[in-house]
Amino acid sequence: MSHPTDALPSFDRAARRARVFEEIGDGIAVFRAPPLAVHANDVEYRYRPDSNFFFLTGFGEPDAVAVLDGAADEERFVLFVPPRDPDRETWTGPRAGVDGAIERFGADAAYPIEQLQEKLAPRITNAGALYYHLGHDEAFNLRLMDMAKSAWAARPRTANDRPTSLIDSGPLVYEMRLRKSEAEIAWMRRAIEVSREAHLAAMQATAPGGAEFEIEALLEYTFRRRGASGWAYPSIVAGGANATVLHYIANEDALRDGELLLIDAGCEVGYYCADITRTFPIGRDFTPGQRRLYDVVLRAQEAACDAVRPGATVESVHDTALEILVDGLLGLGLLSDATVADALKSEEYKRFYMHRTSHWLGMDVHDVGAYNVAGAPRPLEPGMVLTVEPGLYFAPRLEGVPEEYAGVGIRIEDDVLVTDDGGEILTAGVPKRPDEILALRND
Repeated sequence: MSHPTDALPSFDRAARRARVFEEIGDGIAVFRAPPLAVHANDVEYRYRPDSNFFFLTGFGEPDAVAVLDGAADEERFVLFVPPRDPDRETWTGPRAGVDGAIERFGADAAYPIEQLQEKLAPRITNAGALYYHLGHDEAFNLRLMDMAKSAWAARPRTANDRPTSLIDSGPLVYEMRLRKSEAEIAWMRRAIEVSREAHLAAMQATAPGGAEFEIEALLEYTFRRRGASGWAYPSIVAGGANATVLHYIANEDALRDGELLLIDAGCEVGYYCADITRTFPIGRDFTPGQRRLYDVVLRAQEAACDAVRPGATVESVHDTALEILVDGLLGLGLLSDATVADALKSEEYKRFYMHRTSHWLGMDVHDVGAYNVAGAPRPLEPGMVLTVEPGLYFAPRLEGVPEEYAGVGIRIEDDVLVTDDGGEILTAGVPKRPDEILALRND
């Protein structure tokens, strides 16, 4: 039986590593795959490798280290990996081991992870600079820093008198990851297609008297059934006032007639993410107040999607959405300012719209890449993928909000690819216009 991802293109990771070597010169770059994380007692989470590490190596096992040594003549790409252990593999499955790291993943050399200090310290001593990103693995951060201090202290004895430096390795990879290749876009399209199917199933299954967790289960069942590794981030299934909590993931409440359901959910395929949000009635139709708010958000979202093009910026996309949201809030009598300009200056709108409109999307749902370059907003370029997700949120505790708006949260989110002459909405297959949503819901 073929797998849904079998026909998707693979990546030339050797070319990616070559670009890192170009940047580091005679430096040495270290990338870490963290160990397994424990859920409770001796139960471990399903493993997901560090994105930068996997981007360069394709090696998906825990507790490994990749070394790119620009000063080496032969062993330039080295993997340190857990050795094969037949007894352990009986419980957890086969591992690549040292031989597999060379044969299957293209390392010039590979060693057991226990030999990391022995083999790496001399390389640091001879390197022009050490590139490493201080991540969440504090134990390894300290271990590598101790190794570096010892290596640098030995430099006078090795006749290496160059200045010592520690440089963040993240940007070496972030710039590559920010601009997606055709192969990466193909994986993202697959993740979006599976997520589209899940959202449609959720829209059709939602009904008063159900529960948020039932819809969450349907979403994530569809992800796995269609070949995704699982969710790209914990699914948000927020009915009624729960939608005014931006990262609500409890998903425990009942679904009530007359309220809206906000679903923010996307899957991961081949380590690439989708990120889609839709908001729709739990019952058969919007209330008049809900529809007025929804129309404001939809206008802002569609205009912001249209604003995505080469040369635009994430900031300008946000400004496009924000001006329409503020104009809509003024028209509904929800702001005390006289004009859009006044409201933008006073920031009273932040009671109802407190987040930005876009973020990068790729291997991570909040993907890497600088939003500003040389002190100015970064121009969008073909191959970049960003979300467009304005919203309005009226938490029940807010004062001065008409009853018909209290407890209403609305967000609409699409994933947009910057093309040569504009932007392609990759998630266009998920309905967001009210007539389309209601036709699907009431079919």
